[in-house]
Amino acid sequence: MSQKSALITGITGQDGSYLAELLLSKGYKVFGTVRRSSTENFERIAHLAEKTTLIQADLLDQFSLIDAVKVAKPQEIYNLAAQSFVPTSWNQPVLTGEFTALGVTRMLEAIRLINSDIRFYQASSSEMFGKVRQTPQTEETPFYPRSPYGVAKVYGHYITVNYRESYDLFACSGILFNHESPRRGLEFVTRKVTSAVAQIKLGMANELRLGNLEAKRDWGFAGDYVNAMWLMLQQDKPCDYVVSTGEMHTVRELVDVAFGHVGLDYHDYVREDPAFFRPAEVDLLVGDASLARQRLGWQPTVDFEGLVTMMVDADVARWAGHLRDLR
Repeated sequence: MSQKSALITGITGQDGSYLAELLLSKGYKVFGTVRRSSTENFERIAHLAEKTTLIQADLLDQFSLIDAVKVAKPQEIYNLAAQSFVPTSWNQPVLTGEFTALGVTRMLEAIRLINSDIRFYQASSSEMFGKVRQTPQTEETPFYPRSPYGVAKVYGHYITVNYRESYDLFACSGILFNHESPRRGLEFVTRKVTSAVAQIKLGMANELRLGNLEAKRDWGFAGDYVNAMWLMLQQDKPCDYVVSTGEMHTVRELVDVAFGHVGLDYHDYVREDPAFFRPAEVDLLVGDASLARQRLGWQPTVDFEGLVTMMVDADVARWAGHLRDLR
């Protein structure tokens, strides 16, 4: 059997880097799309530079996606690229829609036009549930997004369903709940917390300002979640799946575990700041991944405390190294 090929949009992101590692370990030839930008950050995939092939393409440009698919000739496409930081979606709602909603359509069109046998994975999000209608959330829970990002993800989700039903594409979505790692961007609350804990422990900072400490989320490890993405495209029939741990924790619990891991009391350092509250808050998200467990045989391997302490340790090492470099 010839070597499988996969194309990953958003390969330079957290999920893209873990997915690239997974696919390479399974013998795939891995291609990734990158935007023509002077600010593109390749740090997360620097160790994969000799093993992957990068193609310039943009979810805003239909023709670049068509060219990328022609070059890669993939059996599988994973669409992970998006404007994915929720607070930014209020400041840039139109751009968020172009990337996160219409970008999905452009990629599906490229598949339809070039090779309808390509299997397609769309990165859907628990933010689509927003003001939740039921707890825990399943594949059948109605969507009620509370941000332009969530609204755009709902469009991306349903256009994937539409192309599956209209053109018989193998197209499916993973409704992924919050998934984190040491590779998470610093703007996300988990990494904001663990990076601040490291800096405070090392004497580089003395305060952490956060938004709603009572917000509840279902946090898992990104390395586990990309395995679920791959499993979805190995099934006989396409289907959409919730991917989650089924456990809910507050931001307050997150800071408690993170500070406690380095022997500090978060009460001494954390300040709740209204400036970081969302215009429309999502109070709680917790998923029921029973379908993924039953059909895919998937389950998380890293628990909440293990995830937080992994991230704290990585940030302590990172900031300690930075201090050594300064000396």
